[in-house]
Amino acid sequence: MPPIPDPVPTDREVPQETEVIIIGGGIIGVCAALTLAERGIPVVLFEKGQIAAEQSSRNWGWCRQQGRDPREMPLIIESLRLWRGMNTRIQRNVGFSECGVLTLAQNDRELQKHHAWSAIGQEHGVNNRLLNGKDVVQHIPGCTTSWKGGLFTPSDGRAEPTLAAPAIALAARGLGAQLFTNTAVRTIDTQGGRVSGVVTERGRVKCKTVIVAAGAWTSLFLRNLGVRVPQLKVRSSAFRTHPMPGGPEISIYASGFAARKRSDGGYTIALGGRTRIPYDLTPDSFRYLRQFLPLAWMSRNSLRLRLSERFTTEQTYSSRWDGQTTTIFEKERILNPTPVVKLLDQARANITAAFPFFKGLSVAEQWAGMIDVTPDAVPVISETPHLPGCIIATGFSGHGFGIGPAAGEFAAQLAVGQKPLVDPTPFRVQRFSDGSKITPIAGI
Repeated sequence: MPPIPDPVPTDREVPQETEVIIIGGGIIGVCAALTLAERGIPVVLFEKGQIAAEQSSRNWGWCRQQGRDPREMPLIIESLRLWRGMNTRIQRNVGFSECGVLTLAQNDRELQKHHAWSAIGQEHGVNNRLLNGKDVVQHIPGCTTSWKGGLFTPSDGRAEPTLAAPAIALAARGLGAQLFTNTAVRTIDTQGGRVSGVVTERGRVKCKTVIVAAGAWTSLFLRNLGVRVPQLKVRSSAFRTHPMPGGPEISIYASGFAARKRSDGGYTIALGGRTRIPYDLTPDSFRYLRQFLPLAWMSRNSLRLRLSERFTTEQTYSSRWDGQTTTIFEKERILNPTPVVKLLDQARANITAAFPFFKGLSVAEQWAGMIDVTPDAVPVISETPHLPGCIIATGFSGHGFGIGPAAGEFAAQLAVGQKPLVDPTPFRVQRFSDGSKITPIAGI
């Protein structure tokens, strides 16, 4: 059973016109809506299912700087600043806690990666501590596994995925944003070569700008408009426990498991490290094969390719459609993949072996979500070169929840022609088509 995000009721009467339309009610979309509403800019958000019902409520809940690609560092640093002030800003609880993140090293090779990223963090003003084996024990008492060392970033944190996006959405509504759930946008209207509005299942709405923040659906949606965004979906499985008093407060990532404490006293646990993860081949795997070859090669030891029902399902998706007929976005309101139970059982065994504290854990629920991934694992937050008025915000590659507040603000700034809060160059969609070298960088 997947997590159930806090409910956000839908507005009733779809307007005929607005300034900015946002497609997608995940963390990026609602943060963009909040930013625009705070500035008094008329904004309408359309979500085909429910707010945060896909990956924005199914992620691990980590808000981390540690291990980030250097190109993302300015954005995540700003995002952590926004997370720290979010409860005050919106007068609601998003469950944020500055708990720190500890990544453990089993061997010298892993420890060397920690050393390399530690230097990157220091360059960006992020305080982090390299730990030896004895230091690790002090940070996670009760661990019975010996570790070569680790990297600890005390300023990293966590928030609650089922609370955060709904709370931010409600705050945006309180400032004037309109939110429509169970209302799919079928396509974008254009006039004179630029955006003029959208066609929803409930009719047309005029606007000047559209932000497409549709997560795993973004590439398919834009393909209908002749906009190519190379993006694949990777299934991520996790489970949560019932409350467990005591235990580590910091979030831990290690070879074989990842865990973070929840605000309800339980833990979200998944399979960390370099364990082989099944990847479901789809038609997009071949459509974007050339762009993804460098990332696939870098991940060759941790991916196990397989054919599943997703290939057959996605083979039926159309690449072109009009706004007059029912689309896949109405037929599949919520993308709800099944978790890979074998991997979750493995994660449970690994964390139990390392921490006797977890031997008595009781699984409350387990789930999977689809992560939207780009060829360099860096998001696209960009104007669309051949479609003025269309802003793309997608491909967050498993980093979207933590980076969400700043990414949403960034997209909102692009939508209204303001100077973005960070250098937009690394996030341009054109990098996949203008001959730029696509360089994925392995995390720690």
